[in-house]
Amino acid sequence: MQWFSSPWFRRKPASLLILELDGDDGGRLHRKLGPLSLIALGVGATIGSGLYVSTGIVARDVAGPSIMLSFLIAAIGCGFAALCYSELASMVPVAGSAYTYAYATMGELLAWIIGWDLILEYAVGSCFVANGWSGYFDSMLRNLFGVQLDPRLLRSPWDFADDGFFLNRVTLPGGVEAIAWFNLPAVLITAILTIVLVVGIRESAGLNAAMVLLNIGVIMTLIGAGAAYVDPKNWTPFLHEDHGWRGVAMGAAKIFIAYIGFDSISTHAEEARNPRRDMPIGILGALVVCTTLYVATAAVLTGMIPYLQLDVTAPLAAALQAKGLTFAGTLITLGILAGMTSSLLVGNLSQSRVLLAMARDGLLPIKFFGAVHRRFGTPWKSTLLVGFAVALGGAFAPLNLLAELVSIGTLFAFVVVSASVWILRITDPDLPRAFRTPFVPFVSTMGVLVNGGLMFWLGKDNWIRLLAWLAIGLVVYLTYSRRHSLLNRTPEAVASSPSPPPA
Repeated sequence: MQWFSSPWFRRKPASLLILELDGDDGGRLHRKLGPLSLIALGVGATIGSGLYVSTGIVARDVAGPSIMLSFLIAAIGCGFAALCYSELASMVPVAGSAYTYAYATMGELLAWIIGWDLILEYAVGSCFVANGWSGYFDSMLRNLFGVQLDPRLLRSPWDFADDGFFLNRVTLPGGVEAIAWFNLPAVLITAILTIVLVVGIRESAGLNAAMVLLNIGVIMTLIGAGAAYVDPKNWTPFLHEDHGWRGVAMGAAKIFIAYIGFDSISTHAEEARNPRRDMPIGILGALVVCTTLYVATAAVLTGMIPYLQLDVTAPLAAALQAKGLTFAGTLITLGILAGMTSSLLVGNLSQSRVLLAMARDGLLPIKFFGAVHRRFGTPWKSTLLVGFAVALGGAFAPLNLLAELVSIGTLFAFVVVSASVWILRITDPDLPRAFRTPFVPFVSTMGVLVNGGLMFWLGKDNWIRLLAWLAIGLVVYLTYSRRHSLLNRTPEAVASSPSPPPA
């Protein structure tokens, strides 16, 4: 196969990726994750601001009670993509996720575009979670300890709406209005989790698993406590009064951020103990758990409070407190903090693994992004950089703008992964596949159509932002990555190239 012949679409074959797994493990990540840890990573990354913040925004502004259908439609698109992720992750169990799969199927240029898109998905997604985390942290301090933080330290100095950016004004004690400074809690939680991530994958996975158990328990508490206060009249009309059925599709596209997470499991394939068996279990298991909890929670939330009256900063806690369940609301706030902390941890964890994979291929500076700590076995330099970037974005970036940027980036990655399965079936039909996506090309085609279709419901402004981000990435590729790519060498040199030494 003449995979090296085209300078723009040269591919790194899946067979070569598999061969590298059996080679020298210097600079490789430690394999310490089992199937339950992988499911916990997926659930931990998925159930975060998408449920605890975006649900209120989308229900009030776009979908109304039909947000339940929006969650199901988004889950169907995710289901097609999840099946495709499962085949690729079990077949090519190395760090990199959609970037690695695109490199093996569609060539280096598109692989770079996807890798650059994954930076948007994970890093911006973590900024979104860190930004939303502070609202619940402030609620916990007020309810448990009676501590009121300075409102200027809880928000970005500006926000975003359909008509553009505007200054974020807050009310100080005494009724005085002021412009917000920056989101201090977002900076602090990001710094703490960055230290945990540098220390090691086992410690990170253990902390994540504990928070996931607490998070699921809290969600079940919400469903049980809130169900007693559900009034079916709040589900009528079922569709949003302004958007109707169009709001269901718009809601599915906007709520898609709630499903960012299950795909992050694939970035940890290199750290799975038995990736060919465990990766499909982790990916599909996380998606099933999250979808069930999402639909049930949306039903209870919109049944408790008329959707136009939902609090968009902390909708679940506010709904319980409005029914007089102050103590339950405080418990929910604690669980939500745990869930969002877990989501932030896994998002930063996944981002550093994507950067590591790109560095190994020469598309990013290997000495920095490819450095693996000798003692901890983690890509520590890229982890520190990701932590700094997320802290900066969480402190200053507008919450609404971040949500839609993450959704369109995630959908784009799902489209590429869905197409990659079909392409590999044609170009490399004899590669061993521990898990085979059923009904290909139907599942692959539907993954492309459903996820691609949802992208168009996000509006032209989000497309402009995505294209602008990709244009910046293209400049980086042309000025640095294309010249430093390992595929500029002969195929034999690439195959024999050792992994970067630990640092």
